[in-house]
Amino acid sequence: MIRIVKDGENSREEIFGVEQTAKRDVSAIVKDILADVKARGDEALKEYTKRFDGADLTQLKVSLEEIQEGVSKVEPRFLEVLKKAAANIRAFHEKQKNAGFRMEENGKVIGQKVLPVDVAGLYVPGGTAAYPSTVLMDAIPAKIAGVPRVVMVTPPNKEGKINPVILAAAHVAGVDEIYKVGGAQAIAGLAFGTQSLPKTDKIVGPGNAFVAEAKKQVYGSVSIDMIAGPSEILVVADGFNRPKDIAADLLSQAEHDKMASAVLITDSEDFAKAVSEEIEKQIPTLERAEIARASIDDNGKIILTENLERAITVANAIAPEHLELCVEDPFRYLEQVKHAGSVFLGRYCPEALGDYFAGTNHTLPTSGTARFSSPLSVDDFVKKTQYIYYDKSALEEVCRDVEYFAKKEGLTAHAKSAVIRFEE
Repeated sequence: MIRIVKDGENSREEIFGVEQTAKRDVSAIVKDILADVKARGDEALKEYTKRFDGADLTQLKVSLEEIQEGVSKVEPRFLEVLKKAAANIRAFHEKQKNAGFRMEENGKVIGQKVLPVDVAGLYVPGGTAAYPSTVLMDAIPAKIAGVPRVVMVTPPNKEGKINPVILAAAHVAGVDEIYKVGGAQAIAGLAFGTQSLPKTDKIVGPGNAFVAEAKKQVYGSVSIDMIAGPSEILVVADGFNRPKDIAADLLSQAEHDKMASAVLITDSEDFAKAVSEEIEKQIPTLERAEIARASIDDNGKIILTENLERAITVANAIAPEHLELCVEDPFRYLEQVKHAGSVFLGRYCPEALGDYFAGTNHTLPTSGTARFSSPLSVDDFVKKTQYIYYDKSALEEVCRDVEYFAKKEGLTAHAKSAVIRFEE
């Protein structure tokens, strides 16, 4: 049963529990896998795919025929829903595009170009559930950024097939290439390149502990989006919500993973008790009841605060991945929110809207990293290049200042490079 506690336990460790942040140390295993793939390429990828996924592959790349076959197996209605969701995601992320800038004055030109990376790698998990939404969320911003080659990796089933809904989402999102490989070995393939997989410039997407550790270790050879931890939701709610609505929202994250965290902050003790009772009613009705049960028992919590202003203060200290403000006039409190991955406003805005349909990105900072990082966006797939032009008169006007500054740092060659152009 979910615990109800009074305000005072405000650190992430106290609220989410030590267990939530505890991770199995897989660094040595991952290090060996990365080195093996780097050395042996496709041969290593096929061996790991047979060992971990049970699939004996002759070819890693998904053929056009396989994609078409997968799309044909998807229900027409689901294909339409995918297209609607994709349209919303495109509309939101189009607003994030940055064209750069150029400044000109008195013989000087300075500016900044915004350029896409050449190759983006998307990791899409397999295992206990298929997540076509992740395909849309990762691929569409990359395509909007102008990335010319978007490559996706995802583990196959024992027959060497990719889930049709994943293939359909990739088709709708415009993914250029798909490969049948998962786990740390897939990250290695994307980071170093193999005979089949291209070396990428950026790797994005969530995964298990092995995937997260692999991304961490290859960073520097390639850029990554973030190191994602277990999913988490924090709901700030007054006592005027329906308890069953808030219970359902908490369970929407609890069903993800036994390590997921679902926390409610409210100023009403009666409401807290009602939500707790409703959670107990709903858990047995879920397909993933065992997972939700473990998440709620181990990591769930309801915190009672004196008022909603204090609730927002606690929420900022937690810096949650998902923050729901289920209150009257939520925009009033939005201004007070300083740290959150994505904020859901009002009584009719469940977190699932952001997971699938509204258009905002669901690849979000976890484990308190919303204090300093952001949701996945178009910016993740671009790089910025500065440029400078000075004509002769413009340099002459400032060269003595440059010389003086350089000498203050003891760098006389720097100083000379500015003034030498005007010596006889």
